[in-house]
Amino acid sequence: MDSGLRSPTVAFSVLDQSPIRAGGTPAQAIAETIALAQAAERLGYRRYWLAEHHSSEGLAGTAPEILVTRIAAATRTIRVGSGGVMLSHYAPLKVAETFRTIETLFPGRIDLGIGRAPGSDQRTAAALQHGPGALGIEHFPQQIADMLAFLADEVAPDHPFAGVHAMPRGAGLPEIWLLGSSDQSAVYAAHFGCAFSYAHFINDRGGPEVMRAYRQFFRPSPRLAQPRGSIGVFVLCADTEAEAVRHAASRDLWRLRLDQGILGPIPTVAEAQAHPYTDAELRRIAFNRQRQVVGAPEQVRDGLLALVNAYGVDELVIVTVCHDFGARRRSYELLAELFGLRGPTDASTTPSAVHEVKV
Repeated sequence: MDSGLRSPTVAFSVLDQSPIRAGGTPAQAIAETIALAQAAERLGYRRYWLAEHHSSEGLAGTAPEILVTRIAAATRTIRVGSGGVMLSHYAPLKVAETFRTIETLFPGRIDLGIGRAPGSDQRTAAALQHGPGALGIEHFPQQIADMLAFLADEVAPDHPFAGVHAMPRGAGLPEIWLLGSSDQSAVYAAHFGCAFSYAHFINDRGGPEVMRAYRQFFRPSPRLAQPRGSIGVFVLCADTEAEAVRHAASRDLWRLRLDQGILGPIPTVAEAQAHPYTDAELRRIAFNRQRQVVGAPEQVRDGLLALVNAYGVDELVIVTVCHDFGARRRSYELLAELFGLRGPTDASTTPSAVHEVKV
């Protein structure tokens, strides 16, 4: 491809929701996650994030902290992290200790992405939390403050938990990101001096304005001197536009059903093509497609560079969901070729103690 179209200032990363294919199993979805992470490292992606979803028949990633550890062990150089841990479900000390432990195991490679969405329906969210004593979402800023204090071992002397330390102690810290699809998440990221990743694939309305507000109100912190932003983008790239649109149909139907409260697996292309769509459903699919980048390489290149310019970011976190795992992996390969990504100089990146996962 034309090397003049490459954008060396833009980094590419991966967000993996561990999709479960119709006819497949959650175990296969996890195996595909590991295999895709190994491929992403070879291709030159910067980081690999694992999402958190619960009680879903379509997404297998319920415990990003476990998948982060597994994938970090199956790779050598790529950064690995959560995209993200839904902090509202958990005690800040537990999250801090979990990621301090992972950072100790894989120093300099771990990201801790934090989100405020439930990652589930409200009934499941209630089951994840502390029953009738669960904290309301209004406590989320304090949870962030406490987690950051525990991570840095800087709990204030007048704090109720003064003297409590997140173990194991050490100089290394994971890279901390706040994730979100609203201005509220941007406010928290700016206030606490954290990097911010905006989920364009969830909400494209006003996203560039949210990112500008984050940069405008960012307060430097010991973690980050200058604002740092990325955007999460749904991409499906194929050798031809027709092929990309065909594979994207499976995600179109799955997303439509999700909007209708149907939490099933990713349907096949044949099922998606045969579905008797109503006019209202077709309008909903067209609306959802506005925040996707789907097509042949040149179309995808133009769409992504337009988003980079609109948001003013230098990193794209790519999420790709479709029924065919081969098409999903091929999409990441085409992006790497299109933008001139370069993997590790040592072609043998998989640790000798871990066999490469084949799917």
